[in-house]
Amino acid sequence: MHLEIITPDRKVFEGEVSSAQFPGADGLFEVLNNHAPLISALKAGNVTVSSAAGREAFRIEGGVVEVLRNNVIVLAEGVVA
Repeated sequence: MHLEIITPDRKVFEGEVSSAQFPGADGLFEVLNNHAPLISALKAGNVTVSSAAGREAFRIEGGVVEVLRNNVIVLAEGVVA
């Protein structure tokens, strides 16, 4: 599936991933290929992605995630370096 992590000032990540884990407002959840459509608020925490290159984590300051037809877009308020 295709994942993009975007902040108001830059694109932090774009690429193909096998799974992504998010800090949802109601708890941690994971998205896999062919996931049902979803929109969720995100709280501050780690977005962890798994791809052919390995695992990578991004610390976000909250935001929103949309999952639709194997496209996942994260609109993050900010990403902590």
